[in-house]
Amino acid sequence: MSVRQSLLAILDQGACYGYQLRAEFDRRTGGTWPLNVGQIYGTLDRLERDGLAERAEVDDEGHVFWRITAAGSAVVGEWLSSPVQPANGTRDELAIKLALAATLPGVDIGGVIQTQRSASLAHLQSLNRAKYAGTAPDTAEELAWSLVVDSMIFAAEAQVRWLDHTEQRLRMTPAAPLPLTDEPVKRGRPAKAATA
Repeated sequence: MSVRQSLLAILDQGACYGYQLRAEFDRRTGGTWPLNVGQIYGTLDRLERDGLAERAEVDDEGHVFWRITAAGSAVVGEWLSSPVQPANGTRDELAIKLALAATLPGVDIGGVIQTQRSASLAHLQSLNRAKYAGTAPDTAEELAWSLVVDSMIFAAEAQVRWLDHTEQRLRMTPAAPLPLTDEPVKRGRPAKAATA
């Protein structure tokens, strides 16, 4: 998630001060991705450095308002009209954990999967309770919140499906310990795999 583009998008609607930006971000995402104030002000400083936002007036309470520049508006337009690119490689802790567990001696991979499935199902249930505890999305705020929660629900459902798939695959091809290699390892970074 890009904090930079998110804050710029809010500033494109009008000038805001730091705490106001945080409140607007929370209001528009249902607080599902909490930002700390230091992160916001650090991002604002970088946006100013890059010519995408600038300091504006200071109100009677000492709030420093920030406004977007023309270059910043262009960045927002480009961000909103471009697809989000998937990350190269995986940094999914669960995928890495199961890949390692399947190759380590003495690990009950079925138990690891079952523990995760229970946690994932509990998380999915809590997301569904949260979604249905709210009112119908008849306001822009409720609609924005429900879109984020729906995304989280779909991701949790996909994780449970993947765990089911992994368990079935391990039944067909049981996990086998992978011994440590005796081959000397070259120093330096490993070569990048060719991408198709």
